[in-house]
Amino acid sequence: MRVLAVGAHPDDIEILCAGTLAACKARGDDIFMAVATDGRMGHKEILPPELAQVRRKEQEAACKILGAELVWLGFRDEFVFDNEGARNVVMDLYRRVKPDFILTHWNGCYHPDHRGVEKLMWDAGFVSSVKHVETAYPYHAAVTPFFHMEPLAGVEFIPTEYVDISAHFATKVQMLECHQSQLKWLKDHDGIDIVEFMTTVARFRGIQAGVKYAEGFRRVNTWPRGTAMRLLP
Repeated sequence: MRVLAVGAHPDDIEILCAGTLAACKARGDDIFMAVATDGRMGHKEILPPELAQVRRKEQEAACKILGAELVWLGFRDEFVFDNEGARNVVMDLYRRVKPDFILTHWNGCYHPDHRGVEKLMWDAGFVSSVKHVETAYPYHAAVTPFFHMEPLAGVEFIPTEYVDISAHFATKVQMLECHQSQLKWLKDHDGIDIVEFMTTVARFRGIQAGVKYAEGFRRVNTWPRGTAMRLLP
């Protein structure tokens, strides 16, 4: 299958679903990782233009570990919201990748960029199937099945599906550790070890699912996105 994960910022995908992407890769799927913004506002000392370049290189390194194709959407960090121009960009993402399913942020996330990405992915996913709505790529007739990744720390999020990532947990950690600008900043200035943070959530979801490490998702089953088959690995 063709699997598309969409995160608002560099490192979001690694924290929230990289283990599942690694499991998908292991079963032979093609993996696409789309990042909406360059994350240039994610530091108080490194100036935005420099940080944007750093975070792009970090994201490229993480994608290389998995053998995933990186799609850089180019939205302004901290200003992701639904308008005609943004919707056209995301419609072309659907139409170019033609994914069999989507992994993206939960619409209850704390961050406005996360919620903005979710809304764009949801709305554009339907409109991209409309033939006479023209963009740079030809229309893609399918309305793609859709999964919400859990938010940071899983607050108020109850998964409906779990993926056992135990065999792929080391890959998830390796991908997250590519984002050194964020790991170091969060530890030095906020006292957060984001690798430990991610590990705790994965272990907790693993306890719920009866495995060592797991990632949790909520499938959105509104018509016409439903299917009787399991899509997650």
